[in-house]
Amino acid sequence: MTEANEYDVVVVGAGPVGENVADRARAGGLSVAIVESELVGGECSYWACMPSKALLRPVLARADARRLPGLRQAVQGPLDTPAVLAHRDDFTSHWKDDGQVGWIESIGVDLYRGHGRLAGPRAVTVTADDGTVTTLTARHAVAVCTGTRAALPGLPGLADVAPWTSREATSAERAPGRLIVVGGGVVATEMATAWQALGSQVTVLVRGGGLLNRMEPFAGELVTDALREAGADVRTGVSVTAVERKGGTVTATLGDGSTVEADEILFATGRAPRTDDIGLETVGLEPGSWLPVDDSLRVEGSDWLYAVGDANHRALLTHQGKYQARIAGAAISARAQGVPLLETDRWGAHAATADHDAVPQVVFTDPEAASAGLTLAEAEAAGHRVRAVDYDLANVAGASLYAEGYTGRARMVVDLDREVLLGVTFVGPGVGELIHAATIAIAGEVPIDRLWHAVPAYPTVSEVWLRLLETYRG
Repeated sequence: MTEANEYDVVVVGAGPVGENVADRARAGGLSVAIVESELVGGECSYWACMPSKALLRPVLARADARRLPGLRQAVQGPLDTPAVLAHRDDFTSHWKDDGQVGWIESIGVDLYRGHGRLAGPRAVTVTADDGTVTTLTARHAVAVCTGTRAALPGLPGLADVAPWTSREATSAERAPGRLIVVGGGVVATEMATAWQALGSQVTVLVRGGGLLNRMEPFAGELVTDALREAGADVRTGVSVTAVERKGGTVTATLGDGSTVEADEILFATGRAPRTDDIGLETVGLEPGSWLPVDDSLRVEGSDWLYAVGDANHRALLTHQGKYQARIAGAAISARAQGVPLLETDRWGAHAATADHDAVPQVVFTDPEAASAGLTLAEAEAAGHRVRAVDYDLANVAGASLYAEGYTGRARMVVDLDREVLLGVTFVGPGVGELIHAATIAIAGEVPIDRLWHAVPAYPTVSEVWLRLLETYRG
């Protein structure tokens, strides 16, 4: 049986990005349908941001407590791993999406469950589990918000090993005795931090020279030191050439011929767009490809197709995808109403400029690593005349109160021609809550002279801002 329905906007993918596109388009007075093949709320709610942070929060809280005299002795024992996992399950709503479905209904958006595929211009077919096919037609726009999946390497024996990806790592029902983590990025470092603290013996295998290589080098160095201090085995400059499972043991063979054994192996080696089976070929695009877009998130060469969030490869972060969704929803509504876009304003309502210049990120390891904007290397590669200003966070009064023996570092990257910030990085316990101030300074292009008048409260870790400015002025 086939049904057909027409809407102003059809959104494919009901994760945080798709939900926000739908919300903003609906707020603009447009009728909206949203399509989801799995759980409403998407990867972030059930297998990424939320469960991973639920696993990590007790780990970081215990680490902070162990740095404080008077509290240290009370928290020397192991974490209650079953309680942490139960807390994680609560955060994922036990992998049920009733609450998210209720929110979709409350904003007046129609939900279609099933696999959505483009079927030519402005058309999407939805195939439900029972085989029913519904054709949705969009008067104005179709937004692809299908996100990404874990990208696994083509290693001999991998298919027979049943490796963990980020999904298994965040939803596991128990801590494996031994865990190999392959990769050095955010998923690898966060899951190594979590499972080492929850009782696993973790071995991290990094092909490159270090962890978190998209941040300032000192971020990966400090996180590596902390993981090793916690008992993890971190090996850099190594490659995995083969894997096999015999019984309950996984064996990874390394490039030098040596082997590492574990109970489970997590591959955190990158992401691939979930665009391989969404009908891109019906509109002249390559299945499985990233979708290049302009700053209003419209696919290049199209006047109706948008790609929002991870699928466009601009910034693979939930908060950045939601930001794009707000921009895309506003742009779709403006175009539908014949309102001119604010194309001359790079920071206007219809341009996702922050994707280029002011992306914030927090890695919830111990210590936390937080950044916004460009690293020193990125700024130099972009042709800016810059200076990096560094400061030891241990010398900030607020940091010394936060934890005895506080270890951390801060860097700001200054555009010397305009005297504004291009990037800021903090590494240390609790620094994730500092990064929004940096994001505001970068996005607002606040001059250094004006930042002098933003007085940090004493004694807080935020006093690092004053110390960085003092260092810059000399």
